[in-house]
Amino acid sequence: MLAVGRMKAGPEAALYAHYAARLRPPPEVTEIPEARGSAAEVRRREAAGLLATLPEDAVAIALDLGGEAPDSEAFARLIARAEEAGKQPFFLIGGAEGLDPSVTTRARHVIALGPMTWPHFLVRGMLAEQLYRAQAIRAGHPYHRAWRP
Repeated sequence: MLAVGRMKAGPEAALYAHYAARLRPPPEVTEIPEARGSAAEVRRREAAGLLATLPEDAVAIALDLGGEAPDSEAFARLIARAEEAGKQPFFLIGGAEGLDPSVTTRARHVIALGPMTWPHFLVRGMLAEQLYRAQAIRAGHPYHRAWRP
C-alpha cells in the first residue's frame, strides 16, 4: 500500500493491524507525507509523492470514490490476475482531499469501497480486510460466505 498520511495509534491502526497480521505475506505500507495548501495543491503534491514511490512496472490500483465497486469475488480475481502475471499490486490511498487525476490516470484499476466517502485512515483497515477476504476466497477458506447477499 502507498498511502498518504502517518497513521497514529488508535482504532484505525488497530483495525489495520488486526487484518494485516492475518495476511501472508503481510502487506507493507509506505506512507507519503500529507501536503498543505489549497485542495488542488494538496492533491498535486501528494500525487507527486505517491507516483514517485510507485515502481514503474507495478499494477497500480487507486482507491477512489469514482472507481468501480467490485464485489469481493471480483476483487479476489483482480488480485489473482496481477499475481499470476508476476506483478505485485500496489494500492494507492489518497489523503483527505482525495487523489489527483494524475494518480487515477496512471492506475491500471480504479476501485471504490462503495459509494460512501470513508476517512483515508479507515480505508487502510477496510482494504486489509478485503485483502484477507480475497486470500480466503482464493484458498477456499470458509471466512467468506459467498451465499450471503
